[in-house]
Amino acid sequence: MPVDAAQLWTLNHRLLTVVLDACSAELAELGLEAKEFFVLAEVAASPYPAGLAARLVIPKASVTVYVRNLVAKGFMRREIDDTDLRRHRLVLTDDGAAARDRAFAALARAFDRRLAAIAPQDRAELQRILLALLEPAPGATS
Repeated sequence: MPVDAAQLWTLNHRLLTVVLDACSAELAELGLEAKEFFVLAEVAASPYPAGLAARLVIPKASVTVYVRNLVAKGFMRREIDDTDLRRHRLVLTDDGAAARDRAFAALARAFDRRLAAIAPQDRAELQRILLALLEPAPGATS
């Protein structure tokens, strides 16, 4: 029986939406919107706005808005890059790291409630599959 790729994509999207919705109140208590959380979560790995936009697959203009909001909330700051004075590097503040960690914990709790429905070996298989899906597709340019 063939598996419908569009249906798999839709199910995955629904799952992600349900999990995010389940922890949205906790994110709001932290002063975060979901997309701001994603920026906080990725800034250590991609400290430059253009790289962050590419990593999150969102427009640079959106990253600019989220960064501006996070700076205003005291979760992040811009620093001049010592190696290239024309560039700004994004750095989490202590409050930003704490908010990120608390948001990750809320997300983990919400997702863990869903994962409880499947056996531990299936969780490991799901992790393996998701990691494989994140590898570049053969012949892909991005």
